[in-house]
Amino acid sequence: MDRMWTVIAAVAAFIITALLGKWLVPFLRKLNFGQTIREIGPKWHQSKQGTPVMGGLMFIIGSVITICGVSSAYFIYSYGGLNFSQSAQMQQQIQIVTGILMAALFGAIGFVDDYIKVVKKRNLGLTGTQKLIFQFIVAGGYLVAQYFFGKGTDTIIPFIGNVDIGIFYWIISIFLIVGLVNAVNLTDGVDGLLGSVTFFFALFFMLIAGLMQSMGAAISAAALAGACLGFLMWNFHPAKVFMGDTGSLFLGGAVCALAFSVRMPILLLPLGLVYLMEMFSVILQVLYFKATKGKRLFKMSPIHHHFELKGWSEIKVTVVFSMITVVMGIASFLIVLFGGHYKL
Repeated sequence: MDRMWTVIAAVAAFIITALLGKWLVPFLRKLNFGQTIREIGPKWHQSKQGTPVMGGLMFIIGSVITICGVSSAYFIYSYGGLNFSQSAQMQQQIQIVTGILMAALFGAIGFVDDYIKVVKKRNLGLTGTQKLIFQFIVAGGYLVAQYFFGKGTDTIIPFIGNVDIGIFYWIISIFLIVGLVNAVNLTDGVDGLLGSVTFFFALFFMLIAGLMQSMGAAISAAALAGACLGFLMWNFHPAKVFMGDTGSLFLGGAVCALAFSVRMPILLLPLGLVYLMEMFSVILQVLYFKATKGKRLFKMSPIHHHFELKGWSEIKVTVVFSMITVVMGIASFLIVLFGGHYKL
């Protein structure tokens, strides 16, 4: 019976997001909210100049409406109402609300950044320092909310169990969230890439959450997967709209919220391998460039551009990176399955 709710969430989010595109894409084009393509990128990307940006609004709306609606219906059907006196149910509801808020606030940071780009016609938007300050505030607020609503500072590590690392939990968690959110943002650079990778991330996380009997997280993951698939109807190559930082930062917050909701942020490492590849390719490129006084480790970073310059099509990059996520999704599921079947 529980599986039915995840199917409903995925289908509803897909339909809402895909249909929103029929209104949002022409609306953004009418407002002349087009992307300014960086001159240092692959030259063939210049043909994308003017493609509507901020398309991430469609899956933000689709996933948030679906998560709120379907999760509420699930708790009402299963427990007879939204009963906060039941601690297990309350914890799941709190995880859903705080997770949505964190993702939405990251999306708001991205929206401001996109607005500056499209209105002021400045491709760089907010400065790096400004973004980081806002991101640390949002991540810190999320962790504080988690703590005060009874989550504590313990985390689940497969094959070991519950581990409380005290003050180090705060330090590691806040840098993990901010780092992963920016890694997700860097992954958005090829038509359909981030939407496809995050679709598979959410799909496998839905299975993991179901295994851990956390229906709140399972419904949220299913809705995110459905919303990503609906967005790909408009974003797969050749893209009719880009998600912008509005969408990519929201997705970064959403995937982090999923991992923290089941108290297993460590899953972000294997399941989010593609995101980490993108981030570390940029870091290594900069370090190598400075160390060798001008030489480059990759043809271009993030690493998806390296493969583009080696002759890969955008579709091939998307398919290969998605398959990496599928393999790591299977590995992550098996880690949780054999590393301890934890019920939250």
